[in-house]
Amino acid sequence: MALDATWPAKTYQTEGLFTFRDGAGGGSRVSAASWDGQDAPNEATLFKAEAFMQAMEQPRLFIIRESQAALDAALVVRGYQIKDPVWFYAMDLREWDLPAASECFALWPPLASQAAIWADGGIGPARLEVMVRARGPKTTVFARQQDRIAATGFIACDGDIAMLHALETAQSARRQGVGRRVMWHMAHWAQAEGANWLTLVTTKANQAANGLYLSMGFEVVSAYHYRIHPEDA
Repeated sequence: MALDATWPAKTYQTEGLFTFRDGAGGGSRVSAASWDGQDAPNEATLFKAEAFMQAMEQPRLFIIRESQAALDAALVVRGYQIKDPVWFYAMDLREWDLPAASECFALWPPLASQAAIWADGGIGPARLEVMVRARGPKTTVFARQQDRIAATGFIACDGDIAMLHALETAQSARRQGVGRRVMWHMAHWAQAEGANWLTLVTTKANQAANGLYLSMGFEVVSAYHYRIHPEDA
């Protein structure tokens, strides 16, 4: 799927219907185990999955898709706590006459000043390594304001899907439209790469980001959340 292709884990291992990700410190998206079945795994299978993640020295963390109510219920019984409910957004680029995005630039690899903005927002070296691992067409985009880089983000393509990640605005430039400019520039870049869809994910709790995406014309197309073992939370 586009999420794995554009924001990849360091390694993937498959055991039965489970996929285990070695995130190398890159966050939940690249560290959570996923289950490819519709029915819940049995107790023995779940126990093995937990042991596998512990052997990887990672939290016992599962990603739960909307169709996986049985898995969700099984983890609740085992005491797992919900973590970071997420909205998945998409925009059909074929339906948009995109506005221009002034003072924005696409660049790979990113500049140190972009990395500094990410670091201030909690996006450190391990997540920058995730960007390096993405193999398809990719770039960073940054916006300038008063001769300084004020916002930055990462975008990569998987077929006709472009996925935006790690949008971050400098504290001093927030609520001034620079993040929106970066996103419109990313949309132009995605169109030039032949993408039909611009997608992204964000937590449901991030009200500012959700308001921005909805105001730009993105639509919620799906949702997911994580379940984490209480001892690892």
